[in-house]
Amino acid sequence: MTIPGLRPVLIVLPQRDFDPSEVAVTWKVLADAGSPVIFATPDGLPAAADPLMLSGEELDLWGRIPILRKIRLLGLGLRANNDARRAYASMRTSPSFLTPVPYSTLSVDQYDGLVLPGGHRARGMRQYLEDQQLQRFVGDFFDADKPVAAICHGVVLAARSLSARTGKSVLYGRKTTALTWRLERAAWSMMKYVGRVWDPTYYRTYLESGSEPLGYRSVQAEVSRALASPDDFRDVPREAANYFRKASGLFRDSDKDKRPAWVVRDGHYVSARWPGDVHAFAAAFAAELAAYRAAAVTQ
Repeated sequence: MTIPGLRPVLIVLPQRDFDPSEVAVTWKVLADAGSPVIFATPDGLPAAADPLMLSGEELDLWGRIPILRKIRLLGLGLRANNDARRAYASMRTSPSFLTPVPYSTLSVDQYDGLVLPGGHRARGMRQYLEDQQLQRFVGDFFDADKPVAAICHGVVLAARSLSARTGKSVLYGRKTTALTWRLERAAWSMMKYVGRVWDPTYYRTYLESGSEPLGYRSVQAEVSRALASPDDFRDVPREAANYFRKASGLFRDSDKDKRPAWVVRDGHYVSARWPGDVHAFAAAFAAELAAYRAAAVTQ
């Protein structure tokens, strides 16, 4: 049930190919906490998730063969899990998801919080990551010092957004995480050799060109270049509890088990790496949002 008197949280989406886990689980956690949620898309039309992340089809070596594509091995492990698919099925019939607002109408003072989800498929994500109007809005939102949550490629959008006050990335001087090169490279290698070999760059939104070293266009590398120091990019330290669960990419968190998750908080900013962090990510953002709203009431 929505709590009266709250300004909504805004979740900005590309027109297509967003990651269903990162969006739907976050939406559900916020909705269950009583927070109203508004979605935004480039043109105000409902967005579409990456279909491969929902079905798991076409991710295996035989995925181009019509009959065999229904047989999923890698696909079952790589697609959104049961919790995320259930959340997505509920979200996609909600009035807020079906009636998004266009980017052109966005105003910082209308929202209490902002969520920047990810995805990786280049055809849909590049438009989202490169939208200058959206980047200006994100920059203004950070400048207003309101709660922001970014996960996976959503952190790239934040890194590309400039503060009107400083002229630098809104992440400059902040601690953050994002999709690590280790996770991105592992998924890319899997597609090249044992998965979607006819489209091996499926997990790489941007590729290196010319003399650029391998990994230069990775999420971690681009985000790190926007920071005050490369050390401000926070990956799981070796001494962390449950290091293998967090770092291997073989485990995903759930609402009952946050051990595989890695989430970084810096002030009102919350970041995470990939769909395997999304339950802890959404819970951390919901807590930050609640604290921000409570403080605003007492002022």
